[in-house]
Amino acid sequence: MRGVTVIILLLLLLAGGGAATLYSRHRRVEAAAAAASRPAMLLVSGDTAGWITPCGCTSNQSGGLLRRASYLAGLRRSANVIYADVGGAPTGAAPYQRVKFEAILAGEKGMSIAAHNLGGPELLLGAEFLRDVSARVGVPLLSANARDAQGRPLADAMCLAEAGGQRVALVGVVSPQFATADVRVEDPKRAILEVLATARGQYDRVVVLAYLPEEELAALAAELPEADAVIGGPTGQAMAPRPAGPSLLAAATNKGKFLVQLDLPATSSASAARIRGKVVEMGPSIPDDAGQLANLRLYQAILAARDFPAAQTGLAPKLPPGAPATYRLAGSESCRTCHVEESRAWDASAHAHAWQTLQPRGFHVDPYCMQCHTTGYGLPGGFDSLRATPDRLGVGCENCHGPSQAHVKDPTARTTFAAADQCTRCHDHENSPTFEYSGHWARIQHGKAAKPLPKLQAAGEVKS
Repeated sequence: MRGVTVIILLLLLLAGGGAATLYSRHRRVEAAAAAASRPAMLLVSGDTAGWITPCGCTSNQSGGLLRRASYLAGLRRSANVIYADVGGAPTGAAPYQRVKFEAILAGEKGMSIAAHNLGGPELLLGAEFLRDVSARVGVPLLSANARDAQGRPLADAMCLAEAGGQRVALVGVVSPQFATADVRVEDPKRAILEVLATARGQYDRVVVLAYLPEEELAALAAELPEADAVIGGPTGQAMAPRPAGPSLLAAATNKGKFLVQLDLPATSSASAARIRGKVVEMGPSIPDDAGQLANLRLYQAILAARDFPAAQTGLAPKLPPGAPATYRLAGSESCRTCHVEESRAWDASAHAHAWQTLQPRGFHVDPYCMQCHTTGYGLPGGFDSLRATPDRLGVGCENCHGPSQAHVKDPTARTTFAAADQCTRCHDHENSPTFEYSGHWARIQHGKAAKPLPKLQAAGEVKS
């Protein structure tokens, strides 16, 4: 009797396991059907230009990976979304700029990016670094027409991504004008056609990510009926999707402020002939994503540990030709003996405390921000790094008056800068959108600078 009971229990367990398996399969089929019924979309970013956070110092600026990820997550709650980048993420090839590019790629990985196309700024980093960073971070790089000096491809020519049952071929190209001594660039159109010829039957849609200037971009789109859409940059400003021959043309550019969002109708539908879309702005109403905030904090921790000297950032200003040995900062303390009242006024100013404004959000470790919040960034005797020159924090006298060691030694020698010409180096439209030259100048006038402004420097006539 006991043996019969055991057999019955085993049969029940097996039956239950079978039922569980069938139920699990049923649920998977239901989930797949639900996913296929949701709309399919493509979201494309480009020309991030180093801006992990919104460009500029003010809170009302647009852009940043934190908002991009939040917007993308919102789309994915109701649609199947492919995310890709058209290129232009780094701002140079210096060690600091490489670290920033790697942080951008890490942020894109957190957004489950399908592919990051190699643009002109990426090519400047060199083939070896690009291959290495792609493997380390785990972000697939894309280029059908960029090759190293030995003729080997820098990255995959095509990426197949799926959304709502649609197979989308992402093909990446870059303009030949961005070729370097180490990277050669082949004809974009020919490269695209060669890739598509080898992949026939593998895709339902073709989207080309093309880092080309506007004229080249428009010409490529008009001559490429094989592509459903051509998304580009750098075009200076974002371009809303519009017909270009049989294809669709758009551009995601301008410091990552704007993204191109395309709807991908089912290929069997009557509307499949034309993809539609729009440009979306990553404005201040979009909240920050927690995962991207963690990525930002990690990036800042790396910067704090590396403490890059100005020479390793690509941001140090070039010295004027024939600059003498006395073209060197003396430090604001050197000014106090002769300029007592001016120094007291400066101590009470916001300029003198500019460094402290970076600290609450951790940007005091970022060399990009240091340029305008330290004294004489990268100049002889000026700010070099946090550990090397802690006495050059804040905006000091020589930010406006120039390296003044010669003036300190001989007061009859003039200071090197015309102070009234320096304001807009930092107070440009991105960092100070409400800056009004004559009104703000009046608040900091002192000494001989209290005389009226030169006519050409009046408000509205200064380039930002």
